[in-house]
Amino acid sequence: MPAVIYEPRGRAREYSPLAVNLYRGCDHGCEYCFGPAVLRMRPEEFLQPAPRDGVIAKIAVDAKALQTAGNDKPILLCFTCDPYMQLETECRITREALEILFRHEQPIQILTKGGRRSVRDFDLLAEHPGRCTYAATLTFTDPADLARYEPGADTYAGRVAALQEAHRRGIETWVSCEPVIDPAQTLAIIRETHEYVDQFRVGKLNARSGEMASLERGVDWYRFAREVVDLLQDLGANYYIKEDLKPYLRQRQLGEV
Repeated sequence: MPAVIYEPRGRAREYSPLAVNLYRGCDHGCEYCFGPAVLRMRPEEFLQPAPRDGVIAKIAVDAKALQTAGNDKPILLCFTCDPYMQLETECRITREALEILFRHEQPIQILTKGGRRSVRDFDLLAEHPGRCTYAATLTFTDPADLARYEPGADTYAGRVAALQEAHRRGIETWVSCEPVIDPAQTLAIIRETHEYVDQFRVGKLNARSGEMASLERGVDWYRFAREVVDLLQDLGANYYIKEDLKPYLRQRQLGEV
């Protein structure tokens, strides 16, 4: 039986040394999604997700093996799908996966745009302090931008409400500010949420062609890198700057700005 818990490569590995994808495809329909290319799926096929064949049984096998090996590396749910996409409200496999991983004492990271759909499992997360973290991807505060670029995801208010509830229950939280599409909105997100977010992880937009590439070229990344680090430091926030954004801090480090 092939392993479903795997070691990510490239930029994904900066977020987590291990990961598992519960679904093949995702119904959030994010304009910038890398999933179809990674999985070599047509976009229209990717938007019709389904649980991976036998994924729960395979997680049980992998989790037991990792426990035996003494694994202490966190496992992220998920990279090429969302553990709390709309389909999850019907399939409800994410909680099963979490229960198995906790049973085998595996550390977990959750990354989602599902917002309020994820709150149903906070009782389980709160039972395992120090063994799990909960994260939301936050890209926009403007509802019109969210509807255009992340049509199936929860609203900004919904994701923020979930972060606040996780924080209230003592669950460690972090926010993925990646991709940055509108720097002003990213900075606003950090200002508005820093009181209940334990860490911010910031990475730039990386697009090869089309509208997203045009948007990327329109951003002054040197200015944004300087502004976001200044803001995070002024707020006393814990943060991680991803490798793709670090080169834009070089002038600052050399004292040239």
